[in-house]
Order: sequence, then structure tokens, then C-alpha cells
Amino acid sequence: MNQVGETTARALLRRLAVEQAECRVPSLTAAIVRDGELAWFGGRGRIGGLPPTAETQYRLGSITKSLVAAVVLRLRDEGRLDLLDPLDKHVPGTPFGDVTLAQLLSHTAGISAEPPTDWWERTPGLPAADLLARLEPGHRKHRPGRRYHYSNTGFALLGEVVARLRGVPWLRAVQDEVLDPLGMTGTTARPRAPHASGYAVHPFADVLLPEPEHDAQAMAPAGQLWSTPLDLARWAAFIAGDTGGVLSPATVAEMREPATVNDGDAWTSGYGLGLQLTRHAGRRLAGHTGSMPGFQATVWADPADRIGVLFMANITSGLSDSLLTDLLAILDEHEPRLPDEWRPAAADPDLLALTGLWHWGSTPYVLRLLPQRGLSLTPVSGKGRISRFVPQDDGTWLGLDGYYAGETLRVGADHLDLNTFIFTRTPYDPSAPVPGGVEEWQA
Repeated sequence: MNQVGETTARALLRRLAVEQAECRVPSLTAAIVRDGELAWFGGRGRIGGLPPTAETQYRLGSITKSLVAAVVLRLRDEGRLDLLDPLDKHVPGTPFGDVTLAQLLSHTAGISAEPPTDWWERTPGLPAADLLARLEPGHRKHRPGRRYHYSNTGFALLGEVVARLRGVPWLRAVQDEVLDPLGMTGTTARPRAPHASGYAVHPFADVLLPEPEHDAQAMAPAGQLWSTPLDLARWAAFIAGDTGGVLSPATVAEMREPATVNDGDAWTSGYGLGLQLTRHAGRRLAGHTGSMPGFQATVWADPADRIGVLFMANITSGLSDSLLTDLLAILDEHEPRLPDEWRPAAADPDLLALTGLWHWGSTPYVLRLLPQRGLSLTPVSGKGRISRFVPQDDGTWLGLDGYYAGETLRVGADHLDLNTFIFTRTPYDPSAPVPGGVEEWQA
């Protein structure tokens, strides 16, 4: 049963109601996703005199970028491109053809945040050819890879990469490869009924100003799409790992890996590959914020807890920064997740014999057997190089995380060879190939 209880639902709705009333939002919706299913939905305010529903459309804004990124990763997984490819390989002739696709995806390419046009969010868009013709060397603001610098222009270029490799407009590729397979039928490029209208709220009076809406054309991959709370809930489940075959769970996990941080040593927010990242109260959340004139939206997912949370609103600005994390805190307070039941599992006797104490020089480590023949290697002290390993067809193990991510572990007759480091059952075992024993221990 994924629906939240009555007490929890009341507490969640109250937090949403406070936000809508105190921030003066024409309409505000929010939802909780648990184990891939919608567990709670709330709506406040009015659209055409009626409360918003889970099928009411709002603008996604920059959440659109994550959907474009998913198609780029599909192209990578198909072998059509490499994330280290320079932009020039797929869209030749720009002034920054040397930046990589990975840098564009992670906003580390150093390209100007906004395009060389009028305020693109508020004026009719230009075709891709016209935008590309306007790009100049001066639109490079930082050395590629040096720092996080959010770039709407960069995602316009990624949309063009998708269009050229797929041979169809970027939106068609997103529709066919992401939206349709995930059942996100309420997500469109332009609004369809029922939808909210976008407004700005006067700072000193309770009156509204309608905001513009148009086709951004070349800039559309940076923030064009409209969607519903129901569809965004499905996207939250996707980010949390319920990928529906659109991408492998491993590729979505790669999208969630921090490629850069944008607040230095604090590391409370960063960016992966098309996904924003934030850390809060012990959670590492992945998703994206979005804003366009008259609209704000955000979706976060915690894959460790299989939880997603989102809001959608028709207001240009003014919402608090804590709405979604407050909703998560309410859920944790009222309905904390129970740990999965422990169950015994069959173990290969040869692997079972490998478990236990090993030594890297004089430092003791513990090797443990994980599900699906995986291994973990952890210092006894709990501090140091901790890694997990997954089995390979050639009899070796591949490092999954930590210092040894991507490195190879080989099992010898009486030692472990981890990328040339030798682990032995006793410190400095003289029978090991390296260092081959040492002089006797001294007092």
C-alpha cells in the first residue's frame, strides 16, 4: 500500500496550503512518489474557478533539460556518440566546437548562460540555424571544465545534437524515446486543456499580471515543455531508478553522479548529466528546478529511499526554497520507511572462502560477499578506501565505487591483486609476489 495515511496526508496538505496562502500563489500542486507510485497529491488555489488536479498542465521550464539529456544518454548507450566527443563532431562550425558533450550536459562547458537574442523566455524564438549564426567567440565565458556555469545556450546545442543524429526534431525524439515509453501522455510542447495560465503577482497588491507564452524554437530544449503533476511523478520515479526500459538503471545512476558542484566546499548543490543535485538532511536528491514566465516547478528523487517529491505552480517568483524538503520531512516524521527485511542467500563456496580478513601492507581489511556474487572491501577501522566490486565474465571483479571505481580485482592463489596493490591474509606475507615479505617485526 503506497498511499500515505490520513494523518500524514493532512500534514502534507497543510504545508501546501500555508505555501499557497503566504506566498500568494494563484494555484499550487504537489505530490509524493513512493516505490514508483503516486502516494499523495495535493492542490490549492483555483484555475478557472476550480481546484487544480493531477492532470492540470503547468510549464516545466528547465526540467525539459533532463528529458533532452535522457535522449543524449540513449545515443551514447547505442554507440552513436561518446560523451567525450567535441561538439564540433556533431554540430560543426560553432565558436566552441572543442567543448565536450559531457561538459554541455553538466554545465561545465563555459558557454554563456543566455543566447545572443532578445530575452529568450519572453520573446518569440529563432530557428536553430539563426541561433547558430549568432554565436561568437565572446560567448565563451570560462575555460571548458574549469567551473560550473549554468548555460541555457548549451542545452540548445544539445537539442541540435539530438536532432542531427536522430534525423528528427529534438521534441520528436523526446516524445518517441522518453515520453511515450514512460506513459507521460500529458507532456506537450504547447499547453492543452486543462492547463494553468501563468501570472506574476503584484508585490504590493493582490492582483495578477498575465505572463507571455510562445514557441522558443532553437532554445526550446532549455525549457519549452508543459506537463502535469501525474507525468512529473512518473519522471520522479524514473530518476529514482524505475526507468521503464528508456535507459538502464546504471545509466540513470551515471546521470545522478556529481560532475560538478556549484557552492564550493559546502557541496549542498551540484550537477550531474542533465540532472541537478542537492544534499539535505542526509539525503542526496537528484532532479531539476524549472521556471518560465508565470511558472515554477521542481522535482526531486531519492533513489536510496525510492522516494520522489514535486511541485508545480503558476507564479513567476515568490515560492519558498523549503517546500519540497519540508514535505519530505513530514513524510519522514509520520511514515518513516521500514528497512527491507534481511533474508539469507545462497553463496558460492569458493567465494565464501574469500571472505574475512585481508591486509594491505599492515592495514587490515574485511572482504564481504554481496548479492549477485559482488564483493566489498572495507578497512577494519571503517576509514580509508572502501569499494564494492561486481563480477566480470573473465573471472575478475570490476570496482564499482570509491577509490577503486573502474579498476580490476584479481584473485590469486593466496592473495588479491587490486590494480597492482597486493592484499594478503597476514601482513606482508612472504609468499606474496609483492613486496615478497619483509624483515622480522621488531620491538
